[in-house]
Amino acid sequence: MGIFGRKRRSGGRHAMPERAAVAEAEDDYEEPAPAVTEGPFDVADAPEDGIPRIDLGSVRVPVPDGSQVQVEMDPAAGGVRAVHVVTPHGQVTVSAYAAPKSGGLWAEVGDELTAQLRADGAKVSPGEGEWGFELSALIGDVALRFVGVDGPRWMLRGVIAGPQSLAADAPATLREIVRGTVVVRGDAPMPVRTPLPITLPEAVAQHIAEQQAQQQA
Repeated sequence: MGIFGRKRRSGGRHAMPERAAVAEAEDDYEEPAPAVTEGPFDVADAPEDGIPRIDLGSVRVPVPDGSQVQVEMDPAAGGVRAVHVVTPHGQVTVSAYAAPKSGGLWAEVGDELTAQLRADGAKVSPGEGEWGFELSALIGDVALRFVGVDGPRWMLRGVIAGPQSLAADAPATLREIVRGTVVVRGDAPMPVRTPLPITLPEAVAQHIAEQQAQQQA
């Protein structure tokens, strides 16, 4: 799984758009969203497949051989901003959010991401992939690929960022990690688009605490 590191950088303009202020409403939609059976998985449907995953509380993310896990801290809030899987083809970030029972959140988020990226002067190429809509973007020499999956009351978003020279193999790496991710939504009501909370394994949290103590010494 590689060495657990610590990385600080700004979230950037292409982080998840601000969550809606209105709480998730109970609607009259009677037909539940279809269960995800081929991955990513809701925890209720997760297979016993033996794939090594890092347990981050709301998501359990596979860590391919030759990859490292980096924890991005939020100095202002004093918590974890994101956890990245750094692969030979780019940095993968998988995030889960509360979503409506009726699904469809990824389509909204994808449109917003497209508009944001174009406003920043990025070369944007919408397309279709394993789970439907995908988004490719090029900002300077940095190539981005976004995918999203609507699950039972959750939405999972994955992005890989890396140099343009590695862009050909990046989507397959991103899909592999997203496909193997397990989402633990929980039963608590949450506003739509609320990021599901990230908690670090005890050994990782201790390692980060030791690093912080050394830097402050």
